[in-house]
Amino acid sequence: MKVEPKGPLGLPIAREGLPFILIGLLAGICLYPLSSWLGGLLLVFGLFSVFFFRDLERNVPLGDTLIVSPADGKVIEIVEVSEPSFLGGPAQRLSIFLSVFDGHINRAPIAGRVAYRYYCPGEFHAAFLDKASEQNEQLSIGLEKGEFRCLVRQIAGLIARRIVCRSEVGDDLDCGERYGLIRFGSRVDLFLPPGTSISVGPGDRVRAGETVIGEIS
Repeated sequence: MKVEPKGPLGLPIAREGLPFILIGLLAGICLYPLSSWLGGLLLVFGLFSVFFFRDLERNVPLGDTLIVSPADGKVIEIVEVSEPSFLGGPAQRLSIFLSVFDGHINRAPIAGRVAYRYYCPGEFHAAFLDKASEQNEQLSIGLEKGEFRCLVRQIAGLIARRIVCRSEVGDDLDCGERYGLIRFGSRVDLFLPPGTSISVGPGDRVRAGETVIGEIS
């Protein structure tokens, strides 16, 4: 697993965040003598970007049948839906809302092979709204582990305008392995087969790669 670079505060930083951090800090330092207000604002943005793009290690639980959270944040709903693109029928959709204060690194919920990847451009509604799951910009990957299949969907939000997915079809991912991120506020939907045991509920806070959210039946 690739080690991420260290940021100015000594935190591991997702490499996709380095341009935001460097531009904010360098521009802030250069402009501060000319405009303390503007320079200070850019410095705050640079330091906040360090916090936002933090990529801390996680203690991935052991167990071949465990399903872990693909994202940090709060579970906002668990509903029965149809997922025809990869699961091919009924599914349970578990939705996680990520505020700008949550870590935004996405991790594989199970160990498996990436068998499906699809990007869909769209709108930028607030990520906690129901219509965000269908209408917002999104990128989905489908994972296979034996006969078990699940789909993870990264969804851009009102502020987030850039989805990053590092995995391609054919890649093998470990449970809890980093595979992407969404910049500045977002939502992640996890689609599981009907009957999959889910151990969290709406309102629960979860941590990517660490919180057990269910088990493969």
